[in-house]
Amino acid sequence: MNLGQPAAQRPADRRIPAGGGFLSREELDALTPSELVRRTTALKPLLASHAAAAEALRRPVDACWEAIRQTGCLYHFVPKRYGGLEFDVDTFIDAMLPLSEGCASTGWVAAFCVEHNWMLSLFPQGAQDETFGGAFPYVVAPGVTAPPGNAEPVEGGFRLSGRWKWGTGIMHSDWVIVAGKLALDGPPQVRMFALPATEVEVLDTWFVDGMIATGSNDIACNDVFVPEHRSLDVTTMRTGTSPGARLHAHNPVYRVPMTPFLAVTAAISAIGAARSALAGFEERIGVRVMYGTTTRQDEKPAAHMRLGESAALTSAAELLIRDVGRRTVACVADGAEASLDLRIELRTQVALAVDMARKAIRLLADGAGSSSHLLSDPIQRAQRDINVMASHIVYDFDLATELLGRSRIGLAPNSPVV
Repeated sequence: MNLGQPAAQRPADRRIPAGGGFLSREELDALTPSELVRRTTALKPLLASHAAAAEALRRPVDACWEAIRQTGCLYHFVPKRYGGLEFDVDTFIDAMLPLSEGCASTGWVAAFCVEHNWMLSLFPQGAQDETFGGAFPYVVAPGVTAPPGNAEPVEGGFRLSGRWKWGTGIMHSDWVIVAGKLALDGPPQVRMFALPATEVEVLDTWFVDGMIATGSNDIACNDVFVPEHRSLDVTTMRTGTSPGARLHAHNPVYRVPMTPFLAVTAAISAIGAARSALAGFEERIGVRVMYGTTTRQDEKPAAHMRLGESAALTSAAELLIRDVGRRTVACVADGAEASLDLRIELRTQVALAVDMARKAIRLLADGAGSSSHLLSDPIQRAQRDINVMASHIVYDFDLATELLGRSRIGLAPNSPVV
C-alpha cells in the first residue's frame, strides 16, 4: 500500500496492449455463459494471491489482467454483428463477482472494461466499424465524464481538450472514452468521445486509501481532433435512444438507460468485497481465541450474530442489483423508453445495495479484532475498498434518496446523474 504523493507529477507506468492475444472464432463459438462463469470463478485464487502486489503497483497485476482477457469476458457485450457474444446481464454479474471476491480493485476494472464495450456499442456505426470491425474485437477503455473537457466543433468533427479524473481501466487501455462539453447557444451539450489511448497522456495521480489497485489515474489531451462518427450525445445514452440502440435493435440490452446499468456494474465489486470479508471472518473466528480466555470466537453468540447479519445483508444486496439489472432490460424490451421516474428508482435501489454491503463489511470489521487491520488481512482491505466505492457519485445515498423523494411528489430532478 502506497499512500505517499509523488515528488512531481509524472506520466503513469502504463501497459499499452501490443495487440493480439485475442480468442479465435472457434474459441468464441464454443464459449457459453456457464463456461465463462466457470473461467472467471477459477481466477479468484489467482487474483486474491496478487491483491497485495496490485496495491503496491497501484494497478492490476499484468499476469492477472492477461488471465482475465483469456477468459473471453471482454467480448461479453460486443455486438454479434462484430463477432461478440451478447451475453445477458445476469451472466455479466455471475462472471464478474468472483473476480471482485479475489480482488475488488481488479474486479472493478474488469467489470467497467466489459461494460465500456457496451458503451462503445452505443456510438454511431462508423465508430464501431473502426474498432470492433477493425483491429479491436473488443476495446480496453476507461469511460470518464468528470470533469468534462471542452469540445469545439470543426469541419468533420471536434477539437477536444481536457483533463479527466477517475480513469478506471486506463493502465491497460488501447482506447479511451471521455466526456466533452460543447459551448453552444443555450445549455451546453455534453458528448462522449472515443479516441485511441496513444492520443492522450496519463498522469500518475492515483494515490488513495482504498481501491488502490484500480490504477484510475488522470487522463489529459490538448487540441486532439476527434471525427464526428466517434462522438455521441450523452442524453441518448441516458435515455436508451443512441445510434447503437437502433443499430442493434434486436437486443434490448443496447437500449437500456446508462445510469442504472453503470450503477449495477460498479456495485458488483461492492458485493464481491463483502463476500471476501465474510470468508475472511469465517476463517478468522475459527482460530481466534478471545483475550483472557480459552474460548474461540466461533463459540461466541455475538460472532454468530455478526456473521449472520452480514451474510443476510450481502445476499440481499446481491438480490437488489440483480433485480435492477433485470428490470432495466425488461423496461425497454417492448421498444419503450425507460421513464425518468423509473431510472431514479433503479439508481436509488443500487445505492441502497452498496450501502448494505458497506454495513455488512463494517459489522465484520468491528468484530474481527485488532489483527484484522494488518495490511495482509482481507477484511481491512474490503473495508477500505468499500468506503471508496461508496463515494462514487451514483452511490451518493443522500442524493439518490433525495432524487427518489422528489420524484414521488412530482418534483423535477436536481441532479443530472439519472
